[in-house]
Amino acid sequence: RRTMLENAGVILIADPADVDEGAIKLDCRVKGLGVEDTAETLAMAKALEVAVRHPGRIVLGADQMLECDGEWFDKPSDRPAAAQQIARLSGRSHRLVSAVVAIRDGGPTWRFVESAELTMRRLTPAFIDSYLDKVGDKALSSVGGYQIEGPGIQLLSTIKGDHFTILGLPLLPLLDFLRSEGVIAR
Repeated sequence: RRTMLENAGVILIADPADVDEGAIKLDCRVKGLGVEDTAETLAMAKALEVAVRHPGRIVLGADQMLECDGEWFDKPSDRPAAAQQIARLSGRSHRLVSAVVAIRDGGPTWRFVESAELTMRRLTPAFIDSYLDKVGDKALSSVGGYQIEGPGIQLLSTIKGDHFTILGLPLLPLLDFLRSEGVIAR
């Protein structure tokens, strides 16, 4: 996300949040929230945690979730978990839901949630192993075990939705917001 913003010409300070995502997701599930509201809740929790260190500034928080037939996926913890996730997504469509929120002085000023639908082609166990050999630990850094900006694109048969949303940040709406706030040039 940082790279996307920097590539778009946004000057920023990267200050990672330290929140218990698992606990937040569990709380959202208990409350009956859907994946969109949960992604937004996670993004808000991250922004709020960081905002106390940056008074007066616009602070962004973002998160992405993967949902397939009502099941929520997390980043895989290891290679076997990545192989299992990819095998479960094989031949199926899933949604990537990306949320971004902006807050200033502890109050939300803007929020946006968008989703994209991706369909994974049918994959053999041999192909999954070969793919994981190629990408190594990168499979552990994204939900679903793949990244479309590399060999992970070969796992997919169709994509419907915004490219930046798939990468984890609805960039164009965010840039519109930053322009409206005078953070970047109109």
